[in-house]
Amino acid sequence: MDVGDIMSSPVYTIEPEENVAHARRLMLKHRISTLVVTRDDKMIGIVTKTDLSRRLAQAEPMWRRRPIDKIPVNMVMNDAPISIYPEASIRQASNLLLENGINSLAVVKDNVVGIITGTDIMKYISQQEIGTKVSEVMGDDMVFVHRHHTINHVIQEMEKYGVNRVIVTDDSDEAVGIITTSNVALSIMVDNEGKLPSKSIKMTRRSSPAGQKNFRYVKEVPLVAEDIMSELPSSVDIDDLVVHAAKVMIKEHVISLPVVNADGIVGVVSRKDILKAAD
Repeated sequence: MDVGDIMSSPVYTIEPEENVAHARRLMLKHRISTLVVTRDDKMIGIVTKTDLSRRLAQAEPMWRRRPIDKIPVNMVMNDAPISIYPEASIRQASNLLLENGINSLAVVKDNVVGIITGTDIMKYISQQEIGTKVSEVMGDDMVFVHRHHTINHVIQEMEKYGVNRVIVTDDSDEAVGIITTSNVALSIMVDNEGKLPSKSIKMTRRSSPAGQKNFRYVKEVPLVAEDIMSELPSSVDIDDLVVHAAKVMIKEHVISLPVVNADGIVGVVSRKDILKAAD
């Protein structure tokens, strides 16, 4: 079995002058994480959910405040995408993804014929008989944020530690959720009026004797971690096989899982970790 057997096809494309809002809509509509950027039917770049989150977060503040329907895809895309040929081995594809810290490869034979992602390889692994345990591949890069930390802080922590997900904790240091680059990509963008994401909080006085609350005012505050986090997915035991972890990730549509032992969460196993077991 080779890359051509497990790649995703057809490929969804977008023009470089089209805006980020359109790219986001395509990703949501087709439940995909990668778009090939083309001009005159030739690939000139790739844009992913990670690009949408990291590139916009790293931009200058005034630029980031541009409405998302005014930001062209060519300002956030990767204009030097790495490609692979359909006859290449799955191990070669996995190594390219891991070595370059990416999750998508364009599959090219004359023209782009498909996309192979870490999820495609993970699905392949889930169907194999592999004896590797979660403990052998999981990383030690578990990063925590508080549920009241701002989204900007979450992004900074992801960048600082080079991770694509963080665990969200409450005041008791209990894990209550998880945030991935996908959560960030679909949440941090400004609206069509150029406003940064925020929420309204009604500040109230004490109840009157009749039990009626009197509202003081509405305060606009930045979105925080708990506003965009997802529920914690199912956990896997540190002694489970990676094949089992891959199956759970696919079933729950997540890219990482908490790893537990008798004492609780001891780490996180990610899609990147699972790729290390590819043959």
